[in-house]
Amino acid sequence: MKPGYLRIILIFLILSVGFPFENQDGQAGSQTSWPIIGTTFIVGGLENPVHITNAGDGSGRIFVVEQRGRIRIIDNNSLQSTFLDISDRVRSPFNKGGTEEGLLSVAFPPGFGNDKPYFYVYYTLQNGNNRVSRFTVSGNPNLADPASERTILDLAHPTFVNHNGGQLAFGPDGYLYIGTGDGGGGGDPNNHAQNPDSLLGKMLRIDVELTNTLQSSGNFLIYLPLILNNSSSPPYRIPSDNPFVGVAGYRSEIWALGLRNPWRFSFDRLTGDLYIGDVGQNTWEEVDFQPATSSGGENYGWKIMEGRECYNSSTCDSSGLTMPVVTYETQVSGCAVSGGYVYRGSSYPGLQGIYFVGDYCSGKIWGLQKIENTWQNQEFEIPAHRISSFGEDEEGELYLVDYSSGAIYQIIAITSGS
Repeated sequence: MKPGYLRIILIFLILSVGFPFENQDGQAGSQTSWPIIGTTFIVGGLENPVHITNAGDGSGRIFVVEQRGRIRIIDNNSLQSTFLDISDRVRSPFNKGGTEEGLLSVAFPPGFGNDKPYFYVYYTLQNGNNRVSRFTVSGNPNLADPASERTILDLAHPTFVNHNGGQLAFGPDGYLYIGTGDGGGGGDPNNHAQNPDSLLGKMLRIDVELTNTLQSSGNFLIYLPLILNNSSSPPYRIPSDNPFVGVAGYRSEIWALGLRNPWRFSFDRLTGDLYIGDVGQNTWEEVDFQPATSSGGENYGWKIMEGRECYNSSTCDSSGLTMPVVTYETQVSGCAVSGGYVYRGSSYPGLQGIYFVGDYCSGKIWGLQKIENTWQNQEFEIPAHRISSFGEDEEGELYLVDYSSGAIYQIIAITSGS
């Protein structure tokens, strides 16, 4: 795109149309009136972007992950310098890797800044395994030191190139949550997602800051001892209130299981609720939900079930499984769900409380909201984007990442709805 167009704002009027999602009860639902939304072009010139986030440090910067192995900075709606380049150690489509491999996300710890000049990334190694690492910022706040890497966790992924998961996010509790894929191959051939001794096909929860030993309970602080992982020099600890601590046969890092490829998940910054977009096999895409009050341990069903249907069987035992709050048919509305965020910004009050989610292939965007104990939903028809991810800035404004065009767009409201 020519430089002269970088500041042109493209606003697309959106018309509300029929929604292909089914609610938790299997019925389609809709609000009386949903807002009309649009997208505003922010920057272009990125190469296969897959993730976007902020550092929470008051700088206003936005960080975009490029699959090749780079993290770029957006400042004042302008693409700036390369914050980190580790493309020499990342396996990706640029060096004969699979289309789902690469540098996949970045997460900044609470309090990131002068006292915590480091951050975490999730990427695919040259041997096909996935790694969570920590890097340190150099003396220049816009430049990280690629030689400062400290490995936090390696995830064996030696057989297939797909279903790497790849999302990192710090929860409201200060712990690092890690979404892992089931290891790839059609139908989870190694049954990782239901294997309690495997870290694949899971949501993991670990303490990488090694300081989260106090938890608020009313007017009191409760001391929670942390359990060291099996290492002579542990880079992380396991919170003692993880659901499977001390349970025979279960890895203590596991927070939830039964996921196929949780490509993108997020916490509602107001309520602490967790939303997970889990990519389906051939038939159903799904959004899973975990309330902030949960103590973990949910089993989201894969590969016993795909969506709300038994997988490869006319019958199955779904007892004890947590069903998705909404699903949509893969062949009807896209190919892969890209989980999004609940809008908590201040610029567009009409979007308040709506969870935005999209599909990578169709470019469709939907809104999801729980109203009077019922999940309501609506499709917003927009010009096609290859939506690889959504993200928030420090103020809670929402953005989408267009993988193919290498552009970032902000989600805006045209009308507020009611």
